[in-house]
Amino acid sequence: MDDTLIFDARARVLADLQARGHATPGAVSALEDAVSSRTWWAEQWPEGVVYIAGLVAQDVQDALLEQVGRWPLCLGCGDAPEHALYIHPDLGGPDPTWVCEESGTPVASLGTLSSPGPAGPTA
Repeated sequence: MDDTLIFDARARVLADLQARGHATPGAVSALEDAVSSRTWWAEQWPEGVVYIAGLVAQDVQDALLEQVGRWPLCLGCGDAPEHALYIHPDLGGPDPTWVCEESGTPVASLGTLSSPGPAGPTA
């Protein structure tokens, strides 16, 4: 199996963790666990490799929910109660996108989340 898509998935999720200030040792460990698990999964179902990036992101989301709470949070809904983004489409590919769970608005492609920045939250 070509590991390029696996490495790409890892890099994209890590970029989003860093953008939102969650690239902690625990989160990176969860990412490594997800990459390892999904590598095995892709070896069993080679046609599914196009879904790897989104699935890794979802796996990290699930792990972080148990460790620290929802991630990544939506920064674009102003006064709305705190809520997260989710990967669309549900299976995670072939072009995974972070979408606001409240409005359904696409926010960013996986790997391109923005940081809150000094001027306040932005999407």
